[in-house]
Amino acid sequence: MSDAYLLLEEQFRQLARLDHALTFLQWDHMVMMPPGGSEPRAQAIAELTALRHGLLISAKTADLLHGAADRVTTGGQLRSLQEMEREYRRAVCLPLELVKAQSLAGSKCEHGWRSQRQENDWSGFMTNFTEVVELAREEAQIRRDVTPGRFPTAYDAMLDLYCTGDSNSFIGDVFVTLKNVLPGLVQEVVDKQKGELVPDLRGQYPLDQQRLLNLELMQCLEFNFNEGRLDVSSHPFSTGCRGDQRITTRFRQTDFLDALLATAHETGHAAYESGLPITWDGLPAGSARNMCIHESQSLLFEKQLVLSRPFLSFFSSKIHSLLPATAPFDGAQLWAAATRVQPSYIRVEADEVTYPLHIILRYEIESSLINNTMRVTDIPLLWDEKMQEYFGLSTAGNYRDGCLQDMHWTDGSFGYFPSYTIGALNAAQLFAAIGRTYPDWQKQLAGGEVHFIRHFLEQAIWSKGSTMDSQDIMHLATGESTNPDYFLRHIRQRYLHENY
Repeated sequence: MSDAYLLLEEQFRQLARLDHALTFLQWDHMVMMPPGGSEPRAQAIAELTALRHGLLISAKTADLLHGAADRVTTGGQLRSLQEMEREYRRAVCLPLELVKAQSLAGSKCEHGWRSQRQENDWSGFMTNFTEVVELAREEAQIRRDVTPGRFPTAYDAMLDLYCTGDSNSFIGDVFVTLKNVLPGLVQEVVDKQKGELVPDLRGQYPLDQQRLLNLELMQCLEFNFNEGRLDVSSHPFSTGCRGDQRITTRFRQTDFLDALLATAHETGHAAYESGLPITWDGLPAGSARNMCIHESQSLLFEKQLVLSRPFLSFFSSKIHSLLPATAPFDGAQLWAAATRVQPSYIRVEADEVTYPLHIILRYEIESSLINNTMRVTDIPLLWDEKMQEYFGLSTAGNYRDGCLQDMHWTDGSFGYFPSYTIGALNAAQLFAAIGRTYPDWQKQLAGGEVHFIRHFLEQAIWSKGSTMDSQDIMHLATGESTNPDYFLRHIRQRYLHENY
C-alpha cells in the first residue's frame, strides 16, 4: 500500500475529528444553547470551519493526492482515493474568506429565523437571507467556472453537492413526470376519501407522554439508545456520528402523529449513519453516498414502514397505552386518520401524495434564485403564485406558513430540496424490492418485526457507503436505476386500492 495513501487516510481522519467537533457544536446550537450564546458560538463554528477548510485544501493534501495517484491503481483504496479527490476538488476552489463568511452568515440567518418565522417577519429575515443568497451565488459560480462545461448552470453546481450522481437533467425529467401525474392523482384520492368516515384525532396529548411514545417507537425500530438520544428542536433533524446519534423532534399538544412520524423519519437517517461501513470510518468512502439515498432511508422508515397498515395496527396498542385518549380508535381508524390526503401549506406536515409538489415549488424557486434570474424580494409573490397553482391555496402576507417555513435556505443549502422527492422514489422502489425478497412482509410488520428490513438495507445500502455511485447502489439493490413508477404505483395501491 502506498505510503502517500496511508498519510492521506490520517489527514482525512483528522478532518473527520474536526467534523465531529463541528457536528456537536451545531447540535448544541440548535437544541440546548441559550440565545445569548449565539454570537460566540457562531464565531467558534466559523473558526473551526475555516481551520478544516484550510487543512483540506492545503499543499500537503494536494501533494499526497498526487503521490498516491501514481501508486494506488486497484481495489478499495482506489475508490477511497477517488472520494478523497472529490472532496478535495469541491473544497479547493473556494476561497477561505468565502467559507468563513458563509458560516457566519448562515449562523446569523438561522438564529434570526427562529423568531422571525414566529413573528411573520419576512422583512427582518430578508436582511440576513440576502447575504446568504449572495454568498451562495458566488459559490455556485466559482464551482461552475472551475470545471468548464460540466455544469450547464450555476444551480447544477450546487445540486451536485447534495444529489451527487443524480443529474439535474434526470431530476428535472422526474419532476415534469410528477407534475403531469400528481395533480390528477391527488384529486382522485381526495374525491375517494370524501366518502370515508375518519376519526378526528385532535385532542390534548400530554407532551411527557408523547415523548415516551416516541421513545417506544424508536425502540421498536431497533434504535440503540446506548449510542444515541432523542431531544426537541424547532425543526426535526438527525445528526451525529458512529456511536452517538442525535435525533430531534418537535411536539404539539394537539397532534401526536406529527411528532411520531417525524421521529420515525429521523430514526431512518440515524440507522443509515450507524450502519455505514466501519472499514472506511472517518474517510469519504465511508460516508453516506448522497442525500437522495439518505432521504430514501428516512422516508422508507416513515412512509413505507411505520405508516404501513400492518405496522401501525401493531403499534396502536402502545399508542393506546401511553395516550389513553386514543383508546376509542382501533388500528384501522388510526391508519385512516394518518393517511388523509389534503393540500396544505406546510411541507413537513404534508401527506406523501402532495409532498412532491411542495418540493417542486422550492426547486423551481431556488434554481431561479441561484441562477440569478429572480431577486430575493420576489420570493413571497412567486411562492404564493405556485401555491395557488399546485394546491389552490394562497400565502399572500402569510410568510410564516409560506416562504419562512423551512430552515434549509438559512445556511445556503441550495440544491438540497430535490433529494426529498428523489429519496421518496428510491424508498418506494427499495420497499418493493424488500417485498419481493420477503413475501410475508405484512405478516412480519403486523407482529412488530422490523429486523428483516434493517438487514436488507444494511446489506444493500448502508454497507456500501460511498464506495459506489448512487445509481449503481440502486441498481444492485433493486435491479434497476431510480424509476418513479414505483412511487406512483405505491400511491395508487395505498390510497386507491388499499392493498397496504
